Amino acid sequence: MTANQDEMDVPAGPDVSAAGGITATAVSRSFGQVRAVEHMDFNAPAGKVTALIGPNGAGKTTLLLMLASLLAPDSGTITVEGLDPQHQRAEVRRRIGWMPDTLGVWESLTAREILTQMARFYQLPKTGIAQRVTDMLDRVRLSDLADQPARVLSRGQQQRLSLARALIHDPSVLLLDEPASGLDPGSRVELRTMLRQLAAEGKSIVVSSHVLSELDEIADAAVFVNHGRTVRQQTTEEAAAAGRRYAIAATDGSALAAKLTELGLAFRVEDGRRPSVSLMLTNDDDAARLLRDLVLAGVAVRSFAPASGALEETYMNLEGERR
Repeated sequence: MTANQDEMDVPAGPDVSAAGGITATAVSRSFGQVRAVEHMDFNAPAGKVTALIGPNGAGKTTLLLMLASLLAPDSGTITVEGLDPQHQRAEVRRRIGWMPDTLGVWESLTAREILTQMARFYQLPKTGIAQRVTDMLDRVRLSDLADQPARVLSRGQQQRLSLARALIHDPSVLLLDEPASGLDPGSRVELRTMLRQLAAEGKSIVVSSHVLSELDEIADAAVFVNHGRTVRQQTTEEAAAAGRRYAIAATDGSALAAKLTELGLAFRVEDGRRPSVSLMLTNDDDAARLLRDLVLAGVAVRSFAPASGALEETYMNLEGERR
């Protein structure tokens, strides 16, 4: 837990009708002379997973801290399910689950003790805390390590504990900063499945990550930021419709190149352990037609797959425009 988390005041209170989702409009935040976030817009609707994408230093973590009410914006507005974090902080924090990119302090406490203490902070009913903690440990596959100090957990295990900590009070909004960092492939698949399930339950989920291939499988939409500003917002369907680069390898590279040239397709040769070519295709239907044409022409295709995800393609295009 970070110092900011130690200060979180989360007394229970009466429920209020929720507008759903979390929105930031023209928010700005500076640290001295450094403008970390400048007039940034962001929207994460209820029941959806929204990716927050940008290079290092783009303002992603600063935005997340403001959305979590752990940092006040210098200007602009933020609403969490229709509530204003600056004037209804306790109500907002009851609705938010915050997962920073590191577990934080309290490493001398066991996983069970950490979750128990967080449940007390959120003033969960005392009689149900033990069972809630047990359920969360089981959900993130830490039951066998429940009574081990957090400091002995691996990076991936600490990430799973951090996720359980964010979920302990059953929040309606989840803010996750690099949740897949340190996770093994199996745990990443479990994370994807869990986040989709949580979104299906109606929660607003925000995921900041540099692993764009993971976000393609998780996110419903993405907000791209750079230099503290929002540069694009799009759904994953819109990103996919913009086309993506495919990589193709064949037993006879010359035959593959000749057929692509005959079809009038621009491609480039990719150097690597297994030589291949890559080219832009508009959609999956175009990809299916091209694969059919190659096979019917007798080209022995060894592999045919997207070279990048839809969101990664958007990101790289934006980077190219910036340069």
